[in-house]
Amino acid sequence: MSKRHRPRRGSLAFSPRKRARSETCRIKREEIAAGRKIQGFAGYKAGMTHLILTDNTPHSLTKGMEISVPATIIEIPPVKVEGFRLYKNTDYGKKAVTEVWGGAEAEAENGGDLDKIADIIKSSARDVQELNLSMNMIISTLPKVVSGVPKKKHEIMEIKMSGEIEKDLEYAREVFGKEIRAGDVFKEGDFVDVTAVTMGKGTQGPVKRWGVMIQNAKARRSGRGRHVGCIGAWTPRRVRWRIPQLGQTGYQQRTEYNKRVLKIGENGEEITPKGGFLKYGVVRNDYIVLKGSVPGPKKRLVRISHSIRPHPESSIPDIVYISKESQQGH
Repeated sequence: MSKRHRPRRGSLAFSPRKRARSETCRIKREEIAAGRKIQGFAGYKAGMTHLILTDNTPHSLTKGMEISVPATIIEIPPVKVEGFRLYKNTDYGKKAVTEVWGGAEAEAENGGDLDKIADIIKSSARDVQELNLSMNMIISTLPKVVSGVPKKKHEIMEIKMSGEIEKDLEYAREVFGKEIRAGDVFKEGDFVDVTAVTMGKGTQGPVKRWGVMIQNAKARRSGRGRHVGCIGAWTPRRVRWRIPQLGQTGYQQRTEYNKRVLKIGENGEEITPKGGFLKYGVVRNDYIVLKGSVPGPKKRLVRISHSIRPHPESSIPDIVYISKESQQGH
């Protein structure tokens, strides 16, 4: 009798599968893209469309030909630089040393003064050489200027900088209290990583949640076949966490890697369909077009970071046509 190879269904890499704490994602990775002043940006998912471009991917079977590509539109209004936070690497992880805020949220002891951080850096010159200090930028989004997002309160998040503390401090003096646009961070042809909270689906059974097989007619009991055949052995006398069971599905933070930036623009009319995007509306601010899909439903906050995995050399795509057909009847 031949050996049966039957690996388990569903990856355990994301367990436990529970709801995300917040739609404002936290990016905890330590890798830093070289040569970038700040490591990411934020926007709101507007919808999807398709475009036709000339394939310039090396070693592609369709190189030099016009191909149709699905794309996601993300509206990216400017973000405001609210402050900066200084960290020190210790044996127990990163610890915040100090922070400065500007504008209405300035604290009395800080006063929005970057000289406080500069003094700490000078006093820790030896630590700087050992890369024990790093600085993050604190930004806030501007959802009020986005017509498709019914949200008034802005999101506040941290974004890593280049990791070179002296250059980061110099750049901080230039942009402190000002607004940054996506064109200052990305360019067409770049590869980026996209992080967002996926679409929530509530409580689902093991078939949809884990992809287990539906039992055949002989194995079913009382007509029910959408469950696992065995929940464990006699010993240990408990159900192990590896057994596929029902529970929360979706609404979890996920990251997709190496999404290519096809286009960055300032005029939303260039990509808005007739009648606006379904369940979103009209894009009125800067936008970015990414190849492929992006996690989450429309109107959800999306964090875009510079790619940290190997990817092909970036080149500006030659876009021939962008579909603006109405989506209202779909």
